[in-house]
Amino acid sequence: MARAASFTFSSESVGEGHPDKVADSISDSVLDACYAQDRFSRVACETLVKSDHVVIAGELTTKAKVNFEEVVRAAIREIGYVNDDDVFHADKIFITNLLTKQSPDIAQGVDERKAEGKKHAQMGAGDQGIMFGYASTETPELMPAPVMFAHRLNRELARLRKSGAKGTEWLRPDCKSQVAVRYEDGRPVAIENVVISTQHTADVSHRQIEKFCIEQVIQKVLPKALVGKKTEYLINPTGRFVVGGPQGDCGLTGRKIIVDSYGGMGRHGGGAFSGKDPTKVDRSAAYMARWVAKHIVASGAAERCELQVAYAIGHPEPTSLHLDTFGTGTLSDAQILAAVQKVFLFNPAEIIRQLDLRRPIYRASTHYGHFGKKGLPWETTTKLPAFIKALHA
Repeated sequence: MARAASFTFSSESVGEGHPDKVADSISDSVLDACYAQDRFSRVACETLVKSDHVVIAGELTTKAKVNFEEVVRAAIREIGYVNDDDVFHADKIFITNLLTKQSPDIAQGVDERKAEGKKHAQMGAGDQGIMFGYASTETPELMPAPVMFAHRLNRELARLRKSGAKGTEWLRPDCKSQVAVRYEDGRPVAIENVVISTQHTADVSHRQIEKFCIEQVIQKVLPKALVGKKTEYLINPTGRFVVGGPQGDCGLTGRKIIVDSYGGMGRHGGGAFSGKDPTKVDRSAAYMARWVAKHIVASGAAERCELQVAYAIGHPEPTSLHLDTFGTGTLSDAQILAAVQKVFLFNPAEIIRQLDLRRPIYRASTHYGHFGKKGLPWETTTKLPAFIKALHA
């Protein structure tokens, strides 16, 4: 995947009140509620939101006693759907619960059991699939710049809205952003345009929204060195965004997988993250691949890299590993991958152990991307000394 010397790349982000993110937040809240009581819970929770209805469905195996209605309403309340004129309101929605027990056919593939020739029981992957991890030196978070900039805009809009500061009363939870970054010789040199669409009350003017978003959001959070006189601003391009959230559009868990990962800069295997416990490699192996990719870049072994890992359902070890440093490696890709395999273990039980994933940490991952945020275990570089040693062994 070679890059041209000069190009423009865009990535988008969505805010907490976007219908799909509302669904993701509810699904991850259900997972965390189960993990708060039973660290061996198995959870696969999907959510649909539309108008004043929420449907939660999926499979659970847990000893936790959870008031799911309370969990759903709390998640919606935290996002901010509590205004008197909200059709989708935390205290007024109707909830349908279609959660059932996990299929024994899936459970028997995941349950830890002794394999022939092995001393200890091993956990099989919860499904087949391919997962990717990506890292780059272009931002301090070792993430692609376009998606990180887009996340910053939505995060700031939410901060201002929840602060209750004067002049923000018109802001509502649903919003989207998009940032186009121009690259030269593979490095970001300018932001060509910024798109923000934010839900608002009916009594605010488009000019007021435009001025606020440019002066109080864009110019405050995007790098001044990249925003210039030629940067184009497209604020609420349709001119009006009063009806939003689940009132305006149906939301489903797992529909924002590119927003959740690398904004299109790195590849994605297609599996969603939210609502799934870490026995599902769609989630845990994607986190593992990011963890390893971040170590590779943080070690100085490459400026940019992408790691693919693949699994078969019920099988404990990956069926393949593939590394591409896009010609930026200080060693060959084969040498770096050999060091990876010396330091990191990729079977599902070891991924869970290494990243300590059996705990209620998942609501913190839901909004503004699952990568590039502080406080998440796959964003640490705790094995950096061991990895650097393995690279030079």
